[in-house]
Amino acid sequence: MPGVLLVLDPAAAYSSGANDPDHISELMVKESQTKLPEQVLRPDESSARTTGDRFAVELRSFGPLGILAILFILLTGNISIGKVVLPLGAILALTWRHLSRTPWHEIGYIRPRSWIGAIVLGIVFGMAFKVVMKAIVMPLLGADPVNHAYHYLAANKAALPGAIWMMFAAGFGEETVYRGYMFERLGKLFGTSALAQTAIVLLTSLWFGVGHYANQGFAGAEQAAIVGLVFGSTYACTGRIFMVMCAHTAFDLTALAMIYWNLESRVAHLLFR
Repeated sequence: MPGVLLVLDPAAAYSSGANDPDHISELMVKESQTKLPEQVLRPDESSARTTGDRFAVELRSFGPLGILAILFILLTGNISIGKVVLPLGAILALTWRHLSRTPWHEIGYIRPRSWIGAIVLGIVFGMAFKVVMKAIVMPLLGADPVNHAYHYLAANKAALPGAIWMMFAAGFGEETVYRGYMFERLGKLFGTSALAQTAIVLLTSLWFGVGHYANQGFAGAEQAAIVGLVFGSTYACTGRIFMVMCAHTAFDLTALAMIYWNLESRVAHLLFR
């Protein structure tokens, strides 16, 4: 390029007949036009970009800022404002994704091959899974057939709309945090081998169970840990989070239906009297 020749080898430019001042000025203009966008940024824009890059790297790292972000997101979870539940932890996780410039696919946000197929499969899977948990798994573990933490919802029409919203918020929020976000974070630490994926499923399931202990007791923590194992394994195998979100939401809505219509004991004693 003439502009590069002028900068790197002035003598060559002179010997090629480019000693005319007007011609040299023309070459210098052409040179400035060939520079990359990064080279012609104003100083304040370049500084801002550098600062943003550094901040993104710190968020993705496991230094003080990266660890603080993990703790903040995990400990926030879903919060209640009045009677409305907000998946604040998931919102923070998606904010972290944006600020850290992490690709969407690394937290499982990948377009399903079929939206309808993913929704239908998620609903069927989630409903069947809840029935199996209620009728077989939890009775074998000696759990109380009644979920006392949410029994106030039985025949409670006034609380039903808020409860339905809470199930959707949980399906979106908990899967985003415990599967999408935490699998990405732990994957950077442990790698992508089969052993690493197994460890990630176990760790996230354990933490998912612990997160349900405060309001649902030991039985609730047991159920949540098992749910975490199943949903975590599914996500580890597929790398796609949307179907798992649908399954989680369907699982919770089925649980809500059992509570609302006072079917918990009946379902829990289908096989074990």
